[in-house]
Amino acid sequence: QDYYGKRLQKSADLKTNACITLARPLPKAMRDALENVHEEVAARYYGCGLVIPECLTSCRILDLGSGSGRDCYLLSQMVGERGHVTGIDMTEGQVWCGARASPRPPSIPPPPFPSSSQVEVAKKHIAYHMDKFGYKRPNVEFLQGYMEKLSDAGLADESYDIVISNCVINLAPDKRAVLREAYRVLKPGGEMYFSDVYANQRLSESVRKHRVLWGECLAGALYWRDLYSIAEEVGFSPPCLVTASPITIGDKELEDIIGDCRFVSATFRLFKVLSSCRAGPGQVIYNGGIVGHERELVFDANFTFKEGEVVDVDAEMAAILRSSRFAEEFLIRADGPNTAAPQGCC
Repeated sequence: QDYYGKRLQKSADLKTNACITLARPLPKAMRDALENVHEEVAARYYGCGLVIPECLTSCRILDLGSGSGRDCYLLSQMVGERGHVTGIDMTEGQVWCGARASPRPPSIPPPPFPSSSQVEVAKKHIAYHMDKFGYKRPNVEFLQGYMEKLSDAGLADESYDIVISNCVINLAPDKRAVLREAYRVLKPGGEMYFSDVYANQRLSESVRKHRVLWGECLAGALYWRDLYSIAEEVGFSPPCLVTASPITIGDKELEDIIGDCRFVSATFRLFKVLSSCRAGPGQVIYNGGIVGHERELVFDANFTFKEGEVVDVDAEMAAILRSSRFAEEFLIRADGPNTAAPQGCC
């Protein structure tokens, strides 16, 4: 709260690129959706990734560390009026790293919006966005609370299809609790799709207690191998890496403190796979038609599915596709001819 509420006045004050979403070509639907987001919401956004997965129509989505609500308002348009998006954030009266704000050139000052909590900013613009989207009633809500204790905010077991997070889990002291709570609120077959900062080694005490490195989302970074062990412990499928980008420091004093440690911004997807959908490796054919991915679906760094093309998948990916919302988007067969698996077994 001190770092993002007092020390940083604009994104140019950041000493690293950890809290900046790298420029990548966006699908037209995403560019159009961004145009609909209120200026104040967009101005208070920081993020290390794009946490908008595919196949979202009518889904219920939870955003951990929703800040001013930019990702929530993007998702609101993707899920449609029949879907629902909940944002939860712990900020009170100050801006923090989970309150993402758009990078802008140093020559352009930030807009003169009054200081208020991120949840207040998000709530203030609900009516504006619902009118902009043409919705008769709101499909978004914003709660104040902690992502380690979602039950305290009244979030029930198995109540969401997808949980997202944009570079805030690194700020949670108890990351196991965050993943455990995400797993609890996900429906069977649900997905956690999130971007965050990871280190190539476990961090020293001097790094973990450095206030600037903490504010820059580096001191709380998880050793990437620990993500895999925590995910397995909680019950998730092995993490699927979607994208990864190196983080540059650009500050000699901070570089000396971190030494040979290196950081990456990475997006992963985890699934709450049903045991009944585990049946060994198989072959899958993408039916095509997912909005924005009609001919080709880049699922992660290992699997790209093209419409009508047969792809061999391992047992884990076969189970993910069988048990998740993607089941109806694929023809899924177990290894061998004429062994079609039932669709939508969840």
